Amino acid sequence: MFTGIIEAVGQVAELQSRGGDVRLRIRTGKLDLGDVALGDSIAVNGVCLTAVELPGDGFVADVSRETLSLTSLGQLKSGGRVNLEKALTLSSRLGGHLVSGHVDGLGSVVERHDDARSVRFAIAAPEELARYIAHKGSITVDGTSLTVNAVYGNRFELNIVPHTLQETIMNDYAPGCRVNLEVDLLARYLERLLLGDKAARPNASAVDLAMLLRTGFAKEP
Repeated sequence: MFTGIIEAVGQVAELQSRGGDVRLRIRTGKLDLGDVALGDSIAVNGVCLTAVELPGDGFVADVSRETLSLTSLGQLKSGGRVNLEKALTLSSRLGGHLVSGHVDGLGSVVERHDDARSVRFAIAAPEELARYIAHKGSITVDGTSLTVNAVYGNRFELNIVPHTLQETIMNDYAPGCRVNLEVDLLARYLERLLLGDKAARPNASAVDLAMLLRTGFAKEP
């Protein structure tokens, strides 16, 4: 588990193609790896990876074909910047929200504009994720825990303050940029709970208005 509070911005040192998947070496910069052992988890742009080598200036991880197809890691290039966060410990502060490091889908930056010292972004999410994104709710973008400022269909807006721009890769974003999205875990579990016994059936339908009315979570208009 992670918190979505980025600890350092690292750099892609090398990508090695290995029979259809990739071995990735990351230079971790200011990230302290003193307490990291082989087999520990580190999130790279919000993707939970396992450290298989610790060469001294960073770590090496294998990225499977499935991860390459479902995340933006397949678009990384040598020298590219990445968000880094070590796995949460029981003594850590939960400054963001609970993040699993399992990407739900790829979003696309559609707008960027300055707003005083902040920057506002509009991001288009895959339509199947739209129901999990709520006004003032939490979402993870490339591993960064953020608050949703507004929602319009499958698009949502973010207001990014100077500190976040400086300490993450978000200042690199431009329209057309693809980003890893992870929706709030609580929203996913709530949906499954509301399905009740139907959750065990194949092709169980998603939560809809009829179900919310039946379970008392909504009232007739």
